[in-house]
Amino acid sequence: MNWGSTIAALVAVELSLRGHLSPGGGFAAGVAGGTAIGLQLISGAAERTQRLFHQYRADLLEKMAVLGFLLLAMLALLELSPAAGRFGELLSGGWIPLLNLLVGLKVTLGSWAMVQRLVRHRGLL
Repeated sequence: MNWGSTIAALVAVELSLRGHLSPGGGFAAGVAGGTAIGLQLISGAAERTQRLFHQYRADLLEKMAVLGFLLLAMLALLELSPAAGRFGELLSGGWIPLLNLLVGLKVTLGSWAMVQRLVRHRGLL
């Protein structure tokens, strides 16, 4: 399971960074990131992942990702954008790669919280 979760995490990063150049984007990256964490949870590392969730304040990070997205969206509405790169390059998307990263982070952390609760209360539902 560790190899599977590592590959899913790497796919999540690749999808979020190159989502404006190929199919993918923030939500797809978040689903891949959530899958990576979900694989860790169901493989028996639930205690460790719960400890990491609280240690790194993942719930607070999820809210900060939303605020960062709103801030970047406001900058885009004010027509403040980074320098445009050449077509087809990683930096050719303006704010889009950063927005994809923030959406991916939000979906990953939300999936982490949801799957963690499911695993913890699986016998009570």
